[in-house]
Amino acid sequence: MDVLSMRWEDLLFAHWDVEPGVVERRLPEGFEVDTHDGRAWLGVVPFVMRNIRPRPAPRCVGLDFAELNLRTYVSVGGERGVYFFSLDADDVLGVAGARLAYDLPYYRAKTDVVTEDEEVRFSSSRAHPNAPSVEFEATYRPVGDSFVAENGSLAEFLTERYLFFVPEEDSVVRGEISHPRWRLREAEAEFGTNTLFKANGFGTPEGEPHLLYGEGIDVTASIPRRMSDV
Repeated sequence: MDVLSMRWEDLLFAHWDVEPGVVERRLPEGFEVDTHDGRAWLGVVPFVMRNIRPRPAPRCVGLDFAELNLRTYVSVGGERGVYFFSLDADDVLGVAGARLAYDLPYYRAKTDVVTEDEEVRFSSSRAHPNAPSVEFEATYRPVGDSFVAENGSLAEFLTERYLFFVPEEDSVVRGEISHPRWRLREAEAEFGTNTLFKANGFGTPEGEPHLLYGEGIDVTASIPRRMSDV
């Protein structure tokens, strides 16, 4: 049953391909690396969440805040989804609620997002007590026409994810989201300071990232459940 509604806007999917072993070493027991053409992917995803509210509350009571996450893709119990290494958000209530309800590794951060025409300037500085420092700066913009990812494509692998998994002692929590298929555009980006990889125990990946811009999308989220209860 869906319990939350929200809208995601100004979203960048920035992904670096790495050897599967690089990711595997950082995964909890029981989590398997999900790969595309033999490569694992580390994704840096900045965006703005708007109108976050319990269903069926009206939009006017919703929260707005920016988020930055570092993620990868996994298989748990034969199901494929997202594993978050960290999520930084600029909202005390949002961070506290996500930690309590979903047990996700959310951290309080100070963010600044400026959108001019179609260009987004996004910066985030972690301000969570007793947590590793994270500083992030990027400017990005969509280019070209929008499209829906083809079945089996890398774009689909990186963006069309509707489950996430969170490890618990002797169990795994499974969260589910729902939304239409993404309308995507190619993207350009310039990155300034980015200590997300270091803060999560990774070296900076080599090579240029794979960049996609996600157009605004309405999302609902269900009550998370332990895998044994699903």
